[in-house]
Amino acid sequence: MPLRHGSKYYCQLLLDPNRYGLIEKLAAKENKRPTALMRDMVYAALEKACTASEYNAAETADRAAWAESIKRRVEGRQRSKQEGGGDA
Repeated sequence: MPLRHGSKYYCQLLLDPNRYGLIEKLAAKENKRPTALMRDMVYAALEKACTASEYNAAETADRAAWAESIKRRVEGRQRSKQEGGGDA
């Protein structure tokens, strides 16, 4: 069962060592971390497997959640500064 990590989900994936080595090579070519490359690969597979409207709705909702998260973080820092709560 995946764990929550903020507004995202954390899931563990076990890969065989030689195929993980392929991911490391591809990630290095693209100047990405292996986990970022794997996330991009999963999202690309989902986009192919789902209808366009279904995938676009999920992507739009995820982007809105991320924007809201950033907004709350900025507002929290502003409140902290106003209250004299530190160097945030």
